[in-house]
Order: sequence, then structure tokens, then C-alpha cells
Amino acid sequence: MIQTKIRVHKKLPKLNDPVFVEGLPGVGNVGRIAAGYLAEQLGAKEFAELFSPHFLPFVLLHQSSAVHVLKNEFYYWKGGKKGQRDLIILIGDSQSIDPVGHYEIVETVLDFIEKLGVKEIITIAGLNVGKLEKNPKVIGAVSEPGVMKDYKGYGIDFDAGSRIGTIVGASGLFIGLGRYRGMRGICLLGETSGFPIIPDPKSAEAVLKALTKILGVNIDMSKLGDKVKEMENFMKKIQGVQQRAIQQFLAQQTGKPKESKEDLKYIG
Repeated sequence: MIQTKIRVHKKLPKLNDPVFVEGLPGVGNVGRIAAGYLAEQLGAKEFAELFSPHFLPFVLLHQSSAVHVLKNEFYYWKGGKKGQRDLIILIGDSQSIDPVGHYEIVETVLDFIEKLGVKEIITIAGLNVGKLEKNPKVIGAVSEPGVMKDYKGYGIDFDAGSRIGTIVGASGLFIGLGRYRGMRGICLLGETSGFPIIPDPKSAEAVLKALTKILGVNIDMSKLGDKVKEMENFMKKIQGVQQRAIQQFLAQQTGKPKESKEDLKYIG
């Protein structure tokens, strides 16, 4: 049976007490924008790719007619200043389309980063508040109550329990399952409108400000808007195809046409 696989390009990097940062597509693409921009601004180096049968079975065609297979990518960055730690950053094209796949992919990644010495996880996602906020807040959810004190003073709102019932997808599972491996974790949720296809740069910027303080790094935020525009068409193309494929799949399973209206309560 074909399973989720991680392919390392050359050899694994030697890292010192690395922090794992995850930002995959989701509501407002907050995680994907923030983690991708962080990796780019730091000059992080790609060292591995994840492929899974739990991604939808299609490839995208570039302008050159070359195909692009859906995947997730691992980058690493080595901190060089006092207070900085090495990073492993996970970004990608897609999350799993089914519950079993979410667990398989997350456990596969946890196996991989555990061998690289990861003991701290930071995941990034969007929190649907039904509208675009002028000054979006960053909401924090932690792997266990004792972890909260480690992230005080970074402008994070920890009143998550009264506002959020669930975190759907990889961002929640990484900190939930990572806990059982002795990994401490926090999920940074940027307030956003709730529309998966519409990228929210303001929410991503709010999360990035908190994240860079936590990591002790400085990056140039001025190019964030350009980066969002650059990735917007590509992500819309992926998500448009995914949504149509999921609707067709559900229609086949239930025998009923899937309503086009999206569930705007998804967090991830």
C-alpha cells in the first residue's frame, strides 16, 4: 500500500535544538503566507519533500507545460545570534483531504522531526471571525496549560478556550499529538474572514510579528503584500480544483449533489 513519504534531497542538516514551525494552507491561507514569508526572508534552505496519497490526485501545469505535484516542503535555518534557535519550517500546497490522512501525515512528520531533535512546535492557522479585521488579534492555543507562561509578553490572546471549540487539520494535530512525544507546542491563530481562497495578509502579518518575537529574528515586512499577490493565483488554482473534486467525491458517496456554499466555521 502506498503511504505518505518524505524524501530528503541530499543529507539531513545538523541542527541544534530546532523549533518546528508549520504553516500549511487553510482559512485565509494565514499559515501558508506567514511560514512561507518567514522562510523566504530568512533565506531558509529546502532539504526535504513530503508526498502523500491523501492529497488530491492531480498535478498542476506550469506555463512551461511542466507538471507540479502537490507536496509539502521542509526548510531549515540555523540561528547565528544570541537567543536564536535553529528552525525547521514546513510549508506546502495542500493538507489531507480525509481524516485518516491528517493523522498519517502528522505522525509521519513527527517521526521525521523527532529524529532531528525537535522539542518545540509552533503551528500557524487562521481563525474565522466572519469578517476582515483592521487590526486582527493573534489567538494562542497550547499543548498543555503549563506551556502558556513560555509565550507571555508576545501580544498573544490566550482566551482561546472560550472562543474556539475545535482546530481542524494539521495545526491542531501537531501540537496535540506532539505532546505525547514530549514536544511542547503552541498554535498561533490569526483572526480572519473565514474564506479559504482569499488570502489575508493583515492576519499573516499579525501572526508574523508575534512569531518573530518568539524566535528572536528580524525580517522585512514591507514585501509581504507583494508575496501574497505572487502566491494568490497559484493557491486559488489549487484550492479551486480541490473544492470541486471534494464536492464530486461527496456527491458520489451520498448520491446527492454537494451544495456549493462553504462551511465558514472551519479553522486551520
